[in-house]
Amino acid sequence: MAAIYESAKAGGFSFENCKRNEFLMEKSGVKAPTATKTGTTIAGITFKDGIVLGADTRATEDTIIADKNCAKIHYISDNIYCCGAGTAADTEMTTQMISSQLELHKLNTGRTPRVCTANRMLKQFLFRYQGHISAALVLGGVDSTGSHLYCVYPHGSTDKLPYVTMGSGSLAAMAVFEDGFKPNMTRQEAMSLVRNGIAAGIFNDLGSGSYIDLCIITKAGTEYIRPYDKANLKGQRQGKYTYKRGTSGVLTTDIKKLDIEVVSTKVTSTEVMDTSS
Repeated sequence: MAAIYESAKAGGFSFENCKRNEFLMEKSGVKAPTATKTGTTIAGITFKDGIVLGADTRATEDTIIADKNCAKIHYISDNIYCCGAGTAADTEMTTQMISSQLELHKLNTGRTPRVCTANRMLKQFLFRYQGHISAALVLGGVDSTGSHLYCVYPHGSTDKLPYVTMGSGSLAAMAVFEDGFKPNMTRQEAMSLVRNGIAAGIFNDLGSGSYIDLCIITKAGTEYIRPYDKANLKGQRQGKYTYKRGTSGVLTTDIKKLDIEVVSTKVTSTEVMDTSS
């Protein structure tokens, strides 16, 4: 009976690491790690013939710009693409694994993958890790049932909407979408609206920047434009930062002579570079 009680007592949550961390912070002066800030603006929109996905290209590491031209629109299958926000490694590996599984599913069934299948695979995979995989995704594609656009959260919940935004610049992009979206938009109208939404995220969010990538998915095929537009161009330096002698007042001047004793001198010859050819 005692053995059964002991085994039952061992179940449930374990807070040993919490006690350990508290001890380390109080006694040893160890500082707890802080959450790393991430920054991105990704968006998707449905139009008359398909889906337009958009993303910026800035990858940040807290307050440092790690990559100015990062690809955030990931391949899932020929008719399905996915934008990723969050930790770059998590979004990259998650989309690669789902793409691999979807390709096996395609070979087993002999059919073109459906967007809802990719959505189910993603949400089940992310839910399994309870949000510890930092991957916020915008999934879009066109299949035999039409155009579909999903918003996939890191904990595994999903939304199906006509237009979505995610990332730290999502509020600025959503403001543009809510103002300009209308049903049955043309291809060019949808591309222009997504471009303006991503640009709003770039100009209003420090974690987003550089260029704008677009991916247009229709039944006729997929067009991945990288870059589609350069929203945040580097400007020219307006002023000069060299100052004339005497700009700053010199209060005192003291010149000291250094006595240098030459111990030895040596002259060595160097080979001349042959520039004839």
